[in-house]
Amino acid sequence: MSNTTFTLKYKSQAVAKPYFIAALGLFVGQIIFGLVMGVQYIYGDFLFPHIPFNVARMVHTNLLIVWLLFGFMGAAYYMVPEEAETELYSPGLALLMFWIFLAAGAATILGYLLVPYARLAELTGNDLLMTMGREFLEQPLPTKVGIVIVALAMLFNLSMTYLKGRKTTVTTILMIGLWGLALMFLFSFYNPHDLVRDKMYWWFVVHLWVEGVWELILASLLAYVLIKTTGADREVVDKWIYVIMATALFSGILGTAHHYYFIGLPGYWHLVGNIFSSLEPIPFFLLTLFAYRMVQRRRRDHANQAAVVWALGCTVLGFLGAGIWGFLHTLSWVNYYSHGTQLTASHGHLAFYGAYALVVICLISYAMPTLRGRVANSRASQTVEIWSFWIMSVGMGVITLALTLAGAVQIYLQRFPTDGAMAFMAAQDQIVFFYWVRLFGGVAFLIGLVLYLASFFIGGEPVEGNWYGRRGGVMPGVAQRVRHGE
Repeated sequence: MSNTTFTLKYKSQAVAKPYFIAALGLFVGQIIFGLVMGVQYIYGDFLFPHIPFNVARMVHTNLLIVWLLFGFMGAAYYMVPEEAETELYSPGLALLMFWIFLAAGAATILGYLLVPYARLAELTGNDLLMTMGREFLEQPLPTKVGIVIVALAMLFNLSMTYLKGRKTTVTTILMIGLWGLALMFLFSFYNPHDLVRDKMYWWFVVHLWVEGVWELILASLLAYVLIKTTGADREVVDKWIYVIMATALFSGILGTAHHYYFIGLPGYWHLVGNIFSSLEPIPFFLLTLFAYRMVQRRRRDHANQAAVVWALGCTVLGFLGAGIWGFLHTLSWVNYYSHGTQLTASHGHLAFYGAYALVVICLISYAMPTLRGRVANSRASQTVEIWSFWIMSVGMGVITLALTLAGAVQIYLQRFPTDGAMAFMAAQDQIVFFYWVRLFGGVAFLIGLVLYLASFFIGGEPVEGNWYGRRGGVMPGVAQRVRHGE
């Protein structure tokens, strides 16, 4: 089939497009506020009092969560109909939930920026049910209720589609992950007065999202893209995905204990946390092996090689960020010194980018051309897109290394000395050089992101066969150029 006449297998897949567009727009906003914070680390009064640091940080982290949720939803609405071999149960409901979620998200961000947080809590009914004030879960009560409504509507829509159609391992794992995401978020409504219990249940949302059910979503999205781009045998993919899911849940659920070291819970959590947190890199390592094995042994050279690059980059950087950088400070006797330092921030940045930002971009890169009536974008467009991957990844590498070194110096000055330890702000003055480096890395990252967005507007004849690399594929020594066999 020619790229120029490509049509979606199921028309309802088109509802994914506005979700993808919104996700990318919010992603840009997240990076802009990240740069604002990067400048504020160096010049504390930058944009004060209009956008103080605590507000910029709140907007930055909330945009991260919201754009990833938009991406996950769009990916699910695109994948499930094709995997189930049936139209989406209700495209109209999916579009309605999109506008509700977008309006709620925009109103929340404007509330953060325009209204003092304490006043915002008063205006949004926090006195009725106190849910605000916790990191990453700062959303006002109406926003949290809106998120639940949107999530339940999405799950109803997708579950009905799943039940009436073909049931594959990819969609089964995806649905488990999405249901887990929604159920874990309910703990955001429980905000006990006891600080120890508060932090314990808070981690039920934060940790069991990013180191639990989100990993299932990640695995299913990657499996889908790799099946489509490599022609991988579903039986082989199914075995890999079940093993990855088992190791992710086994290590991730009990691995929550590495957040319980110093919050007032019994000491046996140190042993549990040390053991199971040490196992958490395993599912990410398996994802890397899985992706490279599928590409090396592929039976098809897809026209959209940019999507394959994003997929492989996701597994490698996810393993480095969530696996290696997480392990660096997950053991209790290390975490005693490192928690709350810039070392934690280095892990968080690379892990979120590698594991979740890249998998959403990967799915968008695969799906968006088909939503525009072609299998893949032009050679020029994909070239720019692949350059954007490398620029963003190098920029994130600079950010990660700068924060890692800043954290090491911070620990040495502020945490190690038994007497005469340097005060927090004095230690910050000593690591300002690393903040400059981090800021340059952030600028490079934004440039890469702009290039990625620009790639969608580059014209040219759509690619119909593999073209990336002289010997075919994204790795040397594999299949030669063939036409796409859709």
